[in-house]
Amino acid sequence: MRILIVEDEKAISDVERAYIEREGYSADIAPDGLTALELFRGCSYDLVLLDLMLPGMRGEDVCAEIRKVSSVPIIMVTARSGEDDIIAGLDAGADDYIVKPFSPRVLMARIRANARKAGCANDEAGQIITVGNDLEIDVRNFTVRKDGAEVPLTRNEFMILSKMASRPDKTWSRDELMTYALGYEYDGFERSIDSYVKNIRKKLAGAEHEDGYIKTVHGFGYRISGGSA
Repeated sequence: MRILIVEDEKAISDVERAYIEREGYSADIAPDGLTALELFRGCSYDLVLLDLMLPGMRGEDVCAEIRKVSSVPIIMVTARSGEDDIIAGLDAGADDYIVKPFSPRVLMARIRANARKAGCANDEAGQIITVGNDLEIDVRNFTVRKDGAEVPLTRNEFMILSKMASRPDKTWSRDELMTYALGYEYDGFERSIDSYVKNIRKKLAGAEHEDGYIKTVHGFGYRISGGSA
């Protein structure tokens, strides 16, 4: 596995790379956002560790640029632990987050968990799930097509959408989506599910599906919506 570390503090990036290489992975370091995007365009990475406080270009903007072309797992690393800051990173397309200062062992556990999530299909492996007449979810290949055109979703966005689509009769609580879609190892807070749903809706919304195929059930959670908005 090859990992891109985007971190402007050399002491931190050196520790991150040392632990990553100790696990048998390889790593490149970018000290700023522009360098990170240049490296990302020139190499195939399996995961990105992204500091949010970078010189010249915000980490959220780097994340958004990567998301335009790739669904690679992105773990944001931030010294800002407030919910609003974390939600901003998730809204930009990050899959997970870790707050500074952090234990290198915890960081490696997060990397392993996201790598497993990226490499494994969920319980409906091999299925193609259809929603309405125009949305197709290929669980085996982690792809979503709307009207025949592929829609780029992050891994977590895909897992949430496919899990809900697998049970169109069920309304899912935020806690259930965290547990059954993102996995027991996911350490986010419940409201982060709202950020993922917001991103899914933005990518899938259209004239006939303004809700992005996801209906809000007030006071409980979400369910898949195959009908018109």
